[in-house]
Amino acid sequence: MIKDIFERIKATPGPLGQYQGIGDGYFMFPRLVGEIGPEMEFNGKPVLNWSLNNYLGLANHPEVRKADAEAAAQYGLGAPMGARMMSGNTDHHIKFEKDFSEFIGKPAGLCLNFGYMGMISIIDVLTSRRDVIVYDSESHACILDGMRLSLAKRFAFAHNDMVSLEKQLNHACKLADEQGGGVLVITEGVFGMAGDLGHLADIVELKKKYPFRILIDDAHGFGTMGATGRGTAEHYGVTDEIDVIFDAFAKSMASIGGVVSSEPEIIDHLKCNMRSQIYAKSLPLPLVIGNQKRLDLIKSHPELKDKLWTIVNALQDGFRAEGFNMGATESPVTPIYFEGGVNEGTNVVVDLRENYGIFCSIVTYPVIPKGQLMLRIIPTASHTLEQVDRTIQVFKEVKKKLDSGYYAGGIQDMNVFKKA
Repeated sequence: MIKDIFERIKATPGPLGQYQGIGDGYFMFPRLVGEIGPEMEFNGKPVLNWSLNNYLGLANHPEVRKADAEAAAQYGLGAPMGARMMSGNTDHHIKFEKDFSEFIGKPAGLCLNFGYMGMISIIDVLTSRRDVIVYDSESHACILDGMRLSLAKRFAFAHNDMVSLEKQLNHACKLADEQGGGVLVITEGVFGMAGDLGHLADIVELKKKYPFRILIDDAHGFGTMGATGRGTAEHYGVTDEIDVIFDAFAKSMASIGGVVSSEPEIIDHLKCNMRSQIYAKSLPLPLVIGNQKRLDLIKSHPELKDKLWTIVNALQDGFRAEGFNMGATESPVTPIYFEGGVNEGTNVVVDLRENYGIFCSIVTYPVIPKGQLMLRIIPTASHTLEQVDRTIQVFKEVKKKLDSGYYAGGIQDMNVFKKA
């Protein structure tokens, strides 16, 4: 019997949609007001904000704001019109992607108009129906969506488990050999939810035993990892051995877009086959010029990354000293794990925001196992050591209340708290 698509959607809103009635505008789609930075306003009250991926504080850097404004005034948001292949290419695009890829240590690059869609399209174009993908089981949603679009077979290996990876590589190489295809291993430089690093050096070592190429998504690694901020491949000293690196700009660059970097022939192939770029408008010039300024600042001001890590180390060392569980993070991403369910989690967030003036993201099942809560904190170069100390003291109080059962009641009516 045929069923109406809209009726099915209304009856099954999904794991997040089921909470929309109580959480919209508060837990989901909250509205932060004010200049981007640690001190903002939420729900009519000032909050200390730990929920922005503005790692290096570039969103409000005066030189960045000036470059953005001047480029917008000169070109508007319309220029260039059309896709780059047809009528939307400029000297600014060409210079920027060249400068970016040279900085991270690759000979060629391609500037893309979005991060998420960029990764999806890269996977689709790099692989064919004869190829096999082997990917980390905790890969970002853009990687999963890219594999859904690709015609390649795929195998998942247990998160950062090299024994599991080698087992899957055995299967993948046999299948690729039978089909006359190749093998692509996909992982992340920094896993953005838990903050741990992809084991790039160990994966590269397996190239000595198995014939495969490596693609990494280093959205959270660029600007934050490595001696000069070139990313997680630099951190491990394996830039030459990583075949394709994708860096998105929504984190350290505080912008939109991304660059994929690799060998010139591979970049040329991507240019001529990525439909998300061939049939989409070129990245507007104010963004390209603004991104160039951001890149120049990252290259010439290492103190930005140094300041970030001063805050990261103070925050994470402080939490460890108080016995908090931060999992396996090795990056600025700072997850704090507690025991509890959705009810406790929502009540913790309300208490943090309404009574302590702390704004951070909360993660519950099904993203993490049942019975666990994660408060995800993103430190930036714009935060201060006083704000770090204040946050640690608040979390100590919240943990005591959580352990005592204070938050165990039902989910509160958010209309009591939401301001018009």
